[in-house]
Amino acid sequence: MDLNYSPEEQAFRVEVRQWLSDTLPRDLSEKVRLGKRLTKEDSVLWHQLLNARGWLAPNWPKSHGGAEWNAVQRQIFEEEACLAHAPRVVPFGLSMLAPVLMAFGSEEQCQRFLPRILSGEDWWCQGYSEPGAGSDLAAVKTRAVRDGDSYVVNGQKTWTTLGQYANWIFCLVRTDPDVKKQEGISFLLIDMNTPGVTVRPIVLIDGGAEVNEVFFDNVRVPAENLVGDENKGWTYAKYLLTHERTNIAGVGFSTAALETLKDVAGKVQAGGKPLAQNPLFAARVAQVEIDLMAMATTNLRVVSAAAKGQAPGAESSMLKVKGTVIRQELTALLRRAVGPDAMAFQPDYLEGGDNVDMMGPEHAASAAPSYFNMRKLSIFGGSNEVQRTIITKAILGL
Repeated sequence: MDLNYSPEEQAFRVEVRQWLSDTLPRDLSEKVRLGKRLTKEDSVLWHQLLNARGWLAPNWPKSHGGAEWNAVQRQIFEEEACLAHAPRVVPFGLSMLAPVLMAFGSEEQCQRFLPRILSGEDWWCQGYSEPGAGSDLAAVKTRAVRDGDSYVVNGQKTWTTLGQYANWIFCLVRTDPDVKKQEGISFLLIDMNTPGVTVRPIVLIDGGAEVNEVFFDNVRVPAENLVGDENKGWTYAKYLLTHERTNIAGVGFSTAALETLKDVAGKVQAGGKPLAQNPLFAARVAQVEIDLMAMATTNLRVVSAAAKGQAPGAESSMLKVKGTVIRQELTALLRRAVGPDAMAFQPDYLEGGDNVDMMGPEHAASAAPSYFNMRKLSIFGGSNEVQRTIITKAILGL
């Protein structure tokens, strides 16, 4: 593939950059830049602004209201949005469930759910992981028993990101306990307002509660909410995970984080000169930048192949591993650059408070929370150890 941008693609970058400059609220961009926590209203606002422009669903076909961008356009937009410090678009409905519905769902399900994802009327969360079923996702125990025109669901999901905001959850449930574990799983859509659904927050080490436990106690789910065929959910789950793992690579986020790191390292003094001039620190920054450039090229190849109908396999695992390692290294370097000032834990600042006495660089308050939060990247979406096994088997044949 040609890795040089065409005149049309360069013009598209200019268009995106100008739109972001004109449309992205300054206060929202500043919250993202400084690592403050976003509210539900912040995410909804950005969702609505993108939808109004027709850029909310870049990988959806136009027939379903998407932008139908090619791989290069999607990468350009991600880079520019991250450099402008735009919020992350919540991916669960747009980038994870929607591709599954388009590939395996019924026409009625697409007509029912896709417009509501675009409008923001539905906020989706993911019900995959369970206690004892994280990296070994096929070990899920949440049961769904058919009872007439409904399934009765009992069990528990955990690490449910932003589940406190969601009104729908897509779940892997066990519908046949007597077969090979991968063959007895189904993919079910559950209204979070159904009686018997309970959401309980999990407070993380950074003081936030972006993840939750979700409990199902005799929850009745209409059988029409089954996606595809019963006991074929493992196939749909793997399809979804290839999209999730590619997204976790986060080329745009790493690009923006690298710019922030360079800015801080250029201002912080170490031994009477900017930290950026320290040979050891500069070498680590240079290495992570080289890795990021290589990954960006690989990412472009993978999404370009996906746009031509080639399902990413081991490549998505490669991007997941390398992308998470890079993002973790960037947060580690930023915390190192900030130094002892990163030790102060100021939850009021992270929650958006402005009247907080700050010590050190402006990123000091968010450096440590961001570092600790990014530790999860090598676990969710399939742990990096599992991804390396996938790569070994698929590519090396071992």
